[in-house]
Amino acid sequence: MTAPPLLEVTGLAKSFGGVRAVSGVGFTLAAGEVLALIGPNGAGKSTTFNMVNGQLRPDHGSVRLHGRELVGMAPQAIWRLGVGRTFQIAETFGSLRVVENVQIALLSRDRCLWSMWRRAAGYARPEALALLAQVGMDAHADLPCAQLAYGDVKRVELAMALADRPRLLLMDEPTAGMAPAERGALMALVRSLVTRHGMGILFTEHNMDVVFAHADRIIVMAQGRLLAQGSPDEIRADDEVRRVYFGAGVSPSLQVEPAGAKP
Repeated sequence: MTAPPLLEVTGLAKSFGGVRAVSGVGFTLAAGEVLALIGPNGAGKSTTFNMVNGQLRPDHGSVRLHGRELVGMAPQAIWRLGVGRTFQIAETFGSLRVVENVQIALLSRDRCLWSMWRRAAGYARPEALALLAQVGMDAHADLPCAQLAYGDVKRVELAMALADRPRLLLMDEPTAGMAPAERGALMALVRSLVTRHGMGILFTEHNMDVVFAHADRIIVMAQGRLLAQGSPDEIRADDEVRRVYFGAGVSPSLQVEPAGAKP
């Protein structure tokens, strides 16, 4: 028997004034799967992403996590159900130490923000260090976050997102602003976390080398609608995707190594 999907999105639609941003978008995501959501500017992918996260409420449609409806829930409530998120611009506190950033996430998970007058350093430090170890940042635990290279800041943000033991992790442009070597290292880390914890990953990304090298499946949107979905090889060979997304010529981004070559 086929296992039910971790995430099931059906018929999502959203308009802003008279502009239809998203129309009838649906897809599924399995536990242990890395799914990329891509599209040209204005395709509706950010709107779709934010409806899954609860930051936007759809006009129509359903978002279910293990069969539970998420539409109408606040982002904090969705987070507590096991949906983590990272952002295009890393959301960390530069003036705090690395470990304190993770401890703040743990305080939120345990609903202790009412006592934030206490130093974060006094809360669940061993667990915070264990989370940092998962992303290779435990050796930098006591450095101010502002002193880190940007790739390392992204790793700290990932550790914060793992604080609630997510079943689903939403990653908005995870490699934005990173050097090529940093991109590969971060996505290899994400893949290891998926393997270790069996969670699902939904990510948006503009860098096609990252998408085709690291996604198990790809969803392509254009003009608010689902244009195509499939494996990296299927998307690479799709004539409509080439025409609408990549233009008339063959994009160099489609010449990357086969998607099966995971790090």
